[in-house]
Amino acid sequence: MATYKKRGFKPKNKAEEAQQEEHDSTTAEVFNTLDQSASKTEAWVQKNQNYILGVIGAVAIGVLAFLAYHQFIQKPKEASAANELFYPQQYFDQALASETAKDSLFTLALNGAEGKYGFLDIIEEYSGTKAANLAEYSAGMTYLNLQQYDEAISHLENFSSDDAIMGAMAKGGIGDAFSQLNQPEDALEYYEKAVAHSDNEFTTPRFLYKAGVVALEMEQKEKALGYFERIKEDYSKSPEGIGIDALIGLAQN
Repeated sequence: MATYKKRGFKPKNKAEEAQQEEHDSTTAEVFNTLDQSASKTEAWVQKNQNYILGVIGAVAIGVLAFLAYHQFIQKPKEASAANELFYPQQYFDQALASETAKDSLFTLALNGAEGKYGFLDIIEEYSGTKAANLAEYSAGMTYLNLQQYDEAISHLENFSSDDAIMGAMAKGGIGDAFSQLNQPEDALEYYEKAVAHSDNEFTTPRFLYKAGVVALEMEQKEKALGYFERIKEDYSKSPEGIGIDALIGLAQN
């Protein structure tokens, strides 16, 4: 067991003197080892200093390049893409409100008009921007309204968002497309994903209802019952809650 030695300690006998010499020898050996390690490290640094400086320089250049790219390329690109998105979005909104010219307005939203970009142009020209991501969503919904379901699925799958409403609507839109393509298993999968994406008064009962109807058509009555009962328990005041008892009765039979 190590013993603390006060400064000026003098051994009283040969045993203590031997112990002191052993302690001093061990200490000297430790410092000698540290000195050797330090010397080896210093020698290695000197030998590889060009390499080390090169790595540091490369990292510094990489950081500066990233900052420059973000400031002088990405930010202006984001701003330009956002401005371009304004025009096709107007056509899209007009199509939703129109009673007669829906298809032509949706087509203008996709392809652009009067020298202005459409959703497809923005996706291609401004890839990697937030506006291009939003254009994927709008293009998907446009194709869904035009009954071009494969294209709708492709664009909605490319859209990514944590937003409670848009994220759920995109997944539910894919479910609608699969439903129209007579692929109920895939439709149910995406309706369930839409429900799981977020819990809110708008999309959750909407896609619970659709999931329940598809499950009922697939003779998965127990699963359908669970969806319908959740609507009754949690969203009874939603549009989907009206008449939900009739669907519960169908699922129970």
